[in-house]
Amino acid sequence: MKTYMAKPEEIEKKWYVVDATDMVLGRLASNVASVLKGKNKPTYTPNVDTGDNVIVINCAKVVLTGKKLEKKFHTYHTGYVGGLKQIQYKKLMETKPEAAVMLAVKGMLPKNSLGRKMLKHLRVYAGAEHNHEAQKPEELKF
Repeated sequence: MKTYMAKPEEIEKKWYVVDATDMVLGRLASNVASVLKGKNKPTYTPNVDTGDNVIVINCAKVVLTGKKLEKKFHTYHTGYVGGLKQIQYKKLMETKPEAAVMLAVKGMLPKNSLGRKMLKHLRVYAGAEHNHEAQKPEELKF
C-alpha cells in the first residue's frame, strides 16, 4: 500500500469562522494552528500547505488564565542598538487584541516559509464583524 502525498493543485481550501468569546488564548491558538496546517483532514501532508482559511472573531473577549495578564510580556527587538522592547499582555489585549491572537497562532506554526504561507490564511478581528461573507465560511466549534 502506498502513502498518499497531496499535491498543491489538488487541495480544496474551505473557510471557517471561529468565535473566540471566553476561549483560553493558548487552546484557541493551538486549535486554529491545527486547522491552518491541515491536520484535521485525511489528506494532511507535512511538506504541502493542505490547511484551510480561518477567520477568528471576537478576539477582544479571549481569556488568559492565571496572572498572565500582569506577568506575561511580548518581547521584540526594533533592530536598532538598545531596541529591545517589552509590552505587557494586559496593555496588548486592551490596544491590539488581534496581535495577541496572531502572535499565539504564529508561535504554533512551523518556523519556515511554509509556516509563513499558512499564517497568511488567518484573518483576525476584534469584534463580531468580518467582511468575508462572500466566501461562505462555516462555523467551527472547538
